[in-house]
Amino acid sequence: MFQRKISTKDVQFLEEYFFYFARLQPRYKTEFLNKLKDILTRKRIIPRGDMRQVSPELELLIGATITMVTFGWNSLRLNHFHTILVYPDEYYSQINQTYHRGEVNPKYGLIILSLKPFLEGFIDPTDGINLGIHEVAHALKLAHFIHTDEEREFSPKAWETYKKWVPDEMKKIRLGLPTVFRERGGVDEHEFFAVVVETFFEKSQEFKAYNPKFYQTMVYLLKQDPLVLLS
Repeated sequence: MFQRKISTKDVQFLEEYFFYFARLQPRYKTEFLNKLKDILTRKRIIPRGDMRQVSPELELLIGATITMVTFGWNSLRLNHFHTILVYPDEYYSQINQTYHRGEVNPKYGLIILSLKPFLEGFIDPTDGINLGIHEVAHALKLAHFIHTDEEREFSPKAWETYKKWVPDEMKKIRLGLPTVFRERGGVDEHEFFAVVVETFFEKSQEFKAYNPKFYQTMVYLLKQDPLVLLS
């Protein structure tokens, strides 16, 4: 296995373009980089469609997104999802016969991303819309129910506590009542979870102000608190 290196140039790129890493307290940055290196070593990131190659910078953004979402776990690497496919823009999925910006395929261990909306997610890191976080959240939730990967995601108690919040919050979205979560979260429970994770990382303060107990539930579930980790 080829060991991916993280150069000084890579660190500078993350400082400039990856909001979470840039604001991460210095004592956590080495840990983040070590995990990022391991994730990039384990994952295959493959261009699809008209893309000829995946740039090192794009690899860093994808790897850093996975690292961020799983940063609360010491050893979790989402091993079941070993390959990330990247299309230049929305693509046609043969699986469900429709166009997608991204999706997760547990059968084949795939996370699939569209480059254009993926990069748009980094333009405003505080709007709660980030395709990378969204799809990694889907992968994380699915991985919780995959027992052959020999990884342990959510604690049963944390997951049960999270599920208690879902019906009422989804109802608010569907009825158009005031909420911190965007409309996409009302589609189904899978989309709701992904939207909650997006909100947790990109609108942490608003989420906590909106519902401190639900926010704390997510801290427990994801084993980290951005409001504590970030300076």
